[in-house]
Amino acid sequence: MPVGTQGSVKGVSPDELANVEARIILANTSHLYLRPGHEVIARLGGLHGFMSWPYPILTDSGGFQVYSLSLLRTITEEGVTFQSHLDGSRHFIGPEQAMDIQTALGADIIMTFDECAPYPVDYKYVLNSVKLTSLWARRCLECKRREDQSLFGIVQGGMYDDLREMSAKDLVEMGFDGYALGGLSVGEDRETRLQVISGSRDFLPEDSPIYLMGVGTPADLVEAVMLGVDMFDCVMPTRNARNGTLFTSKGRLIIKNARYIDDPRPIDEDCRCYTCSRFSRAYLRHLFMSRELLAYRLNTIHNLHYYTQLMAEMRQAIENNSIVAFRRSFYEKQEKALEAGDLPK
Repeated sequence: MPVGTQGSVKGVSPDELANVEARIILANTSHLYLRPGHEVIARLGGLHGFMSWPYPILTDSGGFQVYSLSLLRTITEEGVTFQSHLDGSRHFIGPEQAMDIQTALGADIIMTFDECAPYPVDYKYVLNSVKLTSLWARRCLECKRREDQSLFGIVQGGMYDDLREMSAKDLVEMGFDGYALGGLSVGEDRETRLQVISGSRDFLPEDSPIYLMGVGTPADLVEAVMLGVDMFDCVMPTRNARNGTLFTSKGRLIIKNARYIDDPRPIDEDCRCYTCSRFSRAYLRHLFMSRELLAYRLNTIHNLHYYTQLMAEMRQAIENNSIVAFRRSFYEKQEKALEAGDLPK
């Protein structure tokens, strides 16, 4: 899911999103609550109408943003009082408020309000975080009002296997439309993250969609799919595009590198996106070095297309029962490119 935190995927229009075959995007509850306000969006046709996006939308409940952006927060069983990162004003969001906001926004998939533990942190803190997350999840379930919105529970538990198990079992007992793995990509190493994903997945239903929040690199997606994850969101394709880092089937390409100053090739010769079908690496480097706004748009189109096609290829490989071979080929292409010096290390 491309990330449109504030109702916009940075650098591209809804039509361009559709053209790269994005069919679901993410927006954020707390950001839209603070600006322009969920009541405003509701009056203007809900988030779909407000941003002119005809396909599904998932809204994160805002728990992670309250944790990561707030200048000051106070957590109780009722919810979280926090200070806005915009103007310092004080606000309160609890499970009921998070559900009210998401109901007004009208997203197709909404998330329970959760407490994201910092990392690293001691066992006692994370245990309390899991208990709060379960308490809030039940309250979200009890006040869900719209039948046309699917509600996902969020598994917490830090890096502690037993707490992840506790959280997952609590949520499964309540019964949600899908389950998300939260509290990751907060500073842990990749091996630990994969271990947590694998351990958590064991306690979640096979027939429910599993969503890994805030992850990640193309390799992260491949490994997580191998562990049974279905859905992802991450700012990486759009943020990296604006910073000049482009994803290809052979690895990452840093467009500002001098080696591309007169390179006539597209970003990725295996890519059929608008950017690769029209423009050379030399032109894209020129745009980026000149800080032309078109650079960010074209780079973003390519990176989003790369991600949507990577997921499409994995879906096809699963249907063909060839996902193991796909994973092997994914790494072999990058290794061969490095050996040939096609892309810099």
